[in-house]
Amino acid sequence: MAYESISGAESSAENAQLAVKKLHEPEAFTASTAERKPGQVGSWLSGWRGLAIGLGVGAAIATVATHLPSGSQTSTPATTLEGVVAGQTVAVAPAALTNVAQTVDTTGSVAAFDMLPILAQATGLQIQQVLVEEGQTVTAGQVLAVLDNAVLTAQRNQAQADVVSTQAIVRQKQAAFGQERATLAQAESNLRRYQDLARAGAVSQQDLDSYVTAAKTAREAVSVAQATIASAQADVQSKIAELQRLETQIAQTVVRAPTNGVIAEKVARVGNVTGTEKLFSLIRDGSLELQAKVPETELPQVKIGAPAQITSDADKRINLQGRVREISPLVDPQSRQATVKIDLPASALLRSGMFLKAAVTVQTAQALTVPASAVLPQPDGRSLVYILEGTDVARAKPVVVGTRQGATDPTKARIAIKSGLNAGDRVIVAGAGYVKDGDQVTVVVGQ
Repeated sequence: MAYESISGAESSAENAQLAVKKLHEPEAFTASTAERKPGQVGSWLSGWRGLAIGLGVGAAIATVATHLPSGSQTSTPATTLEGVVAGQTVAVAPAALTNVAQTVDTTGSVAAFDMLPILAQATGLQIQQVLVEEGQTVTAGQVLAVLDNAVLTAQRNQAQADVVSTQAIVRQKQAAFGQERATLAQAESNLRRYQDLARAGAVSQQDLDSYVTAAKTAREAVSVAQATIASAQADVQSKIAELQRLETQIAQTVVRAPTNGVIAEKVARVGNVTGTEKLFSLIRDGSLELQAKVPETELPQVKIGAPAQITSDADKRINLQGRVREISPLVDPQSRQATVKIDLPASALLRSGMFLKAAVTVQTAQALTVPASAVLPQPDGRSLVYILEGTDVARAKPVVVGTRQGATDPTKARIAIKSGLNAGDRVIVAGAGYVKDGDQVTVVVGQ
C-alpha cells in the first residue's frame, strides 16, 4: 500500500510537470512522449499518480504563489496552470501630444543681485567684537562689529571740557563788555554836560577836550570788548564742532548693516586694525540672480520677463522658477555668448557662486509627452521607457527627452519626448522599474 501510494504520487507529479512543459514547450512535449511506447506511458502514469497529490500539485501552487503580487498569495487561488506564467503587475498610459513650453537651455553662476561692501568708517582702530557670521540674515541698523573707542572717548571727554572752558571765557568777556559799556555811558554823559557848560562859557576849552577824549576812549574800549566776545564765541563753536566730530567717530566704531540682507562674506577678525579694506560683504535683501550665458544664435528668442526653470546637477532638490530680468546688450567676441540675468526666488538651497542650469521658456507648442514616472534615467546618461507590446509584453525603448512640464506637482509632471516614441504608444508608468525587456506583464489599470 505504501509503495502504491508513493508510486502514484510520483506519477502524478511528473504528469503535472509534463503539463507545464506542454504549456511552454508543446513541441518538446510531443517529441518526448512520442518516444515512449503506449504500455510504458500507461504504466508510468499509474505508478506516479499518488505522489502528484502531495508533491506535484503543491509545487504548482507554490510556483503560482511566487508570481503573485504581495498580499495576493492567499486571496487569489492558483486553480489553473496558466497562473504559473503570470507577470509583473503594471499600469500604462498613452504617449500623447500636449502643449509644451519650448525652451533655451543654458547654464551660469549664481551671483548677488546687489552686493554691498561694508567698510569701517573709523580707520586705525582695533576690532573688539564681531557679532555676525557668514550666511546670517541681518536687518538695517543691526550691529555687525564693534571697534575699540577708548582713545576717541578720551578725546571726546577733553573736547567736552574745552567747550565748558571756552563758554566760561565768553561769559567773562560778556561781563567785561558790560563794564565797558557802562564806562562809555558815563563818559558820554559827562561830555554832554561839559559841552553845555562850555557853550555857557563856564568851562575852558581844555577841560572840554579832556571829556571828549574820555568818551572816545570809552567807545573804543566797548568795541574791543565786543570783538573779544565774538572771538571767544568762535572758540566755543570750534570746540563744539570738535566734540561733535569725536562723537561721530565714536558712533562709527559701531559697524552697522546699511540695509536688510544676508552676510555673504566676513573678513573682519577680532584684533585686526581697520583700514581701507572691507569688513563684510552684504547681499542686499538676500536677492540672488543667475548670470546665464546664452549663445548669440539663440539670444533673439529670449525675452525679458520670460519664465525660467532652474535646476542643478549637484543638488536635485533645487527645482525653482525664475524670471529673466535683464539681457546684456554686449556679446563676448571670444565665446559669442551674452549674459542673461535671471531673478531667483528666495531659497535656503541657493548660494552665491553655485553653478546652475536654466531652461528659459521662449514659446509654447505641441509635443509628444509621457508621464514623468515612465522615464527611467540610465547610468550612462541616456533615458529609457518601457512600452506595452501587444497585451502583455514589456519592450524597452531608448528615448531622447526634452523639458519637464508641471515640475511643481510630481503626480502631474510630464516629460517631452524628442525621439523614440510615437503618439499612442502605451508606456508603462507604475512598475516600470521592475521589468526587463521582453518580460510578460499584467496590466491592471490605465492612466
